[in-house]
Amino acid sequence: MADFTSATTTKSAIRKRAVPLADVTAFDNIVAGVITNNPFQCVSYNAAGVNHPPVERSRQGYTARIIYQDAEARNVGIITIRTATIAAFTAVANHILADAAVATAIGGTAVRDLENEKYTSTLKCHDDNGEIYFVNFSRDRVTLASYSDEAIRSRVETWADTVPALA
Repeated sequence: MADFTSATTTKSAIRKRAVPLADVTAFDNIVAGVITNNPFQCVSYNAAGVNHPPVERSRQGYTARIIYQDAEARNVGIITIRTATIAAFTAVANHILADAAVATAIGGTAVRDLENEKYTSTLKCHDDNGEIYFVNFSRDRVTLASYSDEAIRSRVETWADTVPALA
């Protein structure tokens, strides 16, 4: 029986943050800045007859947590929501916070659990050498994946060094 042999070598690298990003606005500003400013020097490309921009979102997700606390500030319930957009994330979280019937049914006061909210966005990037790689942003880390050229890692790392929130 034939063995599998490596055709390419892909790598991944992670930059962990000491302190998570403060909120979804700070998170989105970083991601949108990469898409708009293209600091990795990516190039447009055509695949299967479809034109793609140099950098594009390939997926994203936002998770909010609302905890319900009784009169002694003990947690008596939790609602977690996951949405595909920031607009839905904000709208649904605000709706749940304002829903008195749900608060009554659970038996507590609704409070946003901001420390435990999660945000993620994956950007698909096309390098001028032809490689397609991914940069995943979450609240506490940036992950570079599926690259083989070390120049790509160097460009992403150099950019991240200039973003105070990613220090």
